[in-house]
Amino acid sequence: MDPRIRKLAQQTIRYSLNVKPGTNVIISGGEEAREFIIELYKAVILRRAFPIVMVQLCGIQDFFYKHASDEQLKKFPDILMHQLEQSSYYIGINTTSNTKELSAIDPKKIMTRRKIMKPIGDYIVNSADKKAGWMKRVTIGFPCPALAQEAGMSLSDYEQFVFSACLIDWKKFGKRLDKICSVFEKGKFVHLLGAGVDLRFSIAGKNCVADKGEENMPGGEVFMAPVRESVEGFIAFDYPRIIQGNKISGVRLEFSKGKVVSYSAQEGENFLAALLATDENANYVGEFGVGCNAFIKKYTNDLLFDEKLDGTIHLALGMAYTQNGGGNDSAIHVDIVKDMKQAQIILDGKIIQDKGKWKI
Repeated sequence: MDPRIRKLAQQTIRYSLNVKPGTNVIISGGEEAREFIIELYKAVILRRAFPIVMVQLCGIQDFFYKHASDEQLKKFPDILMHQLEQSSYYIGINTTSNTKELSAIDPKKIMTRRKIMKPIGDYIVNSADKKAGWMKRVTIGFPCPALAQEAGMSLSDYEQFVFSACLIDWKKFGKRLDKICSVFEKGKFVHLLGAGVDLRFSIAGKNCVADKGEENMPGGEVFMAPVRESVEGFIAFDYPRIIQGNKISGVRLEFSKGKVVSYSAQEGENFLAALLATDENANYVGEFGVGCNAFIKKYTNDLLFDEKLDGTIHLALGMAYTQNGGGNDSAIHVDIVKDMKQAQIILDGKIIQDKGKWKI
């Protein structure tokens, strides 16, 4: 076994989650992460906690969407919710055996299921809100052939990419993220200006959060929620995004009073339209994030890494995290990434980042 797998598992249990004895720990991942799941299981046992393993198998989702009845599609998984409520920690492992598995599925079915599953997603994702008193979670990347292929790398090169981005001194790097975060915390008005973007919005009264590898692994971003109705202008995104097997690329959005009033995409425009039609709040921005992880060297078509790419920003359509102050509730949270190498981040009239380089 690659010793980096054990190191990543131990880092997850000891640093990201700091698992306490006597607690329930859910480990959820695909069959591609078998070795990692075993090492996480061992690490949980050695912490005198109780692992609960949930493994997702290739082909199940495709069959479900093709053959499930309307009743099955709309059935809420109350047993899963009960299991989550009885657990203190949740580990979600990000792998797949086929990134295009759901590409032939009717987007309306996917959006219908998303609405049904929203309470589950809210419970897991918003567990980072310490005031809520919910369980602590981490979403963690792990190398597998399908994601290596999407990244345009050999498996060995992709393994090096993943472990290099994850196995770093997070306490030291976290101090740098805290410094950037404090600058946004003191700010009120953001202006993104440059090639393909002229977008303004307020962050007054919103919480900026530094992702230091405690909720996502890798971490390496600072993120906040714009004031819902304040977003004005346009943005053209440079990078594509694969969402449940559907690719959207060349996305351009125009906003007025916070709402998307015009949209286009070079690829996947119908799926983008379905996303925006999910609910009335899907047309608003729930997150503005800035990538800061210099150990992530290239775009890979995997958001867990791509949103941390140094010199980029991302906006998320839909739900705003409660830890940022909330302000927009939606069944979707769809991040899209833009390169800022030819643009500026201006905060309260002062340039704080120019062509991807910080001026703070």
